[in-house]
Amino acid sequence: MVFLKLFSVTRLFPIAFLAILCGACASVLPRTFSDNVSHAILNQNDPETVRAGAPAFLLMLDGFIDANPDDRDLLRATADLYAAYATVFVDDTDRARRLATKAREYARSALCKGTSGTCDGLTKTYTEFVTSLGGFGKNDLPYLYSFSAAWAGWVQTHDEDWNARADLPKIEALMQRIVVLDESYQWGRAHLYLGVLNSQLPPSLGGKPEQAREHFENSIALSQGRDLISKVEFARRYARLVFDQGLHDRLLREVLDADPLFPDLTLSNVIAREEASRLLADSPDYFGE
Repeated sequence: MVFLKLFSVTRLFPIAFLAILCGACASVLPRTFSDNVSHAILNQNDPETVRAGAPAFLLMLDGFIDANPDDRDLLRATADLYAAYATVFVDDTDRARRLATKAREYARSALCKGTSGTCDGLTKTYTEFVTSLGGFGKNDLPYLYSFSAAWAGWVQTHDEDWNARADLPKIEALMQRIVVLDESYQWGRAHLYLGVLNSQLPPSLGGKPEQAREHFENSIALSQGRDLISKVEFARRYARLVFDQGLHDRLLREVLDADPLFPDLTLSNVIAREEASRLLADSPDYFGE
């Protein structure tokens, strides 16, 4: 059970998806309206409002795809919103899996339409997969990131399936490619994913906590500390793994002391503060005070 809990990819990926919602409306509706809706979602300080309102927008996006099945920006936008909704707001496991699968397929279609790279390697061996990633350039970055995030969300919703978890090395390779192309993309969230993936296990079981720490620190620096979930996951994943209560509590207090209101990060930050409060309250029990 301990190993399963350490290996679990839950709790990061849901919140990470909130960062990509700003693109979920772009190119779908008249520009002004789409921008207004996307920013309204990201800047909402009441997560329950988003939970209640998102399904109607998802249905609308599905309708647009029916009419424009080859529009890769529309596919990417829809994948982003489906992935975020499935992993953040859906509690029913079967439903979350259906929605996450749809998100991954939309994101894959978006990546494979008109890309400078090739999707042929995505289903091949790990070595062939990594080689194929070299064909993707900066113009592919939004589609590469959406596919990586949607795939991670799919793994999260299939967390008890060891075959799904076997995809994690490929997701890690995707995130590493994103770092090479532009590590600052989406507030450095690729570093955040890599921090989590490298802190799943202690060193004795093959984990790489010091690499994880470096990725978490890079993520915080690239967002200039505005993206509060980076500090929450640094505390949850690294500080707890190496049993550093001082670092753990300091990071969480910094999150609770920070202003969550920041353009396109407000919703994510509000949820991050809720997580920080819970983790800090649990600190004495976890560290055995």
